[in-house]
Amino acid sequence: MRILVVEDEAQLARHLTRSLSRHGHEATAIHDGAEGLSAALANPPDLIILDLNLPGLDGWSLLKGLQESKCPSRVLILTARGEIENRVKGLNAGADDYLSKPFSMDELIARVEALGRRGATPTAADLLEVADLHLDVHHRRVSRGGTTIPLSPREFEVLQVLMEEPGRVFSRTELSKRVWHRDHDYDTRTVEIFITRLRKKLDSGFDLPLIQTIRGVGYTIKTPK
Repeated sequence: MRILVVEDEAQLARHLTRSLSRHGHEATAIHDGAEGLSAALANPPDLIILDLNLPGLDGWSLLKGLQESKCPSRVLILTARGEIENRVKGLNAGADDYLSKPFSMDELIARVEALGRRGATPTAADLLEVADLHLDVHHRRVSRGGTTIPLSPREFEVLQVLMEEPGRVFSRTELSKRVWHRDHDYDTRTVEIFITRLRKKLDSGFDLPLIQTIRGVGYTIKTPK
């Protein structure tokens, strides 16, 4: 993967790029937030590893700029702000994953590799359909009622899992394992955040919602009756 590291600690940034390069990735580092945003928009990388405490433009503002510009890059927040409130805020702001400092380089590499995967193995058919919602696995496109709906890579992967088996109820833990390849307790909150994001994008403006919550069990997607 092409990876952009936006980290103001030069020594840490060098350590990250070297480790990523040893694992077969093309990694470059930028130490300023505004420069990082410009570089990401000019040539979107596959993944951005983003510190929140940045000079010039902080990580929150950079993340907002990526979302407003519909940058397709995945974002892994790397921050000393490990409190649950900041993790939730980062995910709600459009990040795909987070890792708190201090961290294990082995864990960071594992998170990077997970983000690089395209989610669950595609079915034989590239086009998945539920009612008027269409998902093109090959081209990674989603539309409803003929209108294209831009999704982040993680949002796409959550939706793909649901649409591959419409009507099946997925627990939060199973979705966490299938998409994030983790099953820690806090990941259930992450799943809730992404389901909320999907609902806002997929069901807004339509009379009948497609994504449904089965209380005490999990989530499913099916044609409304």
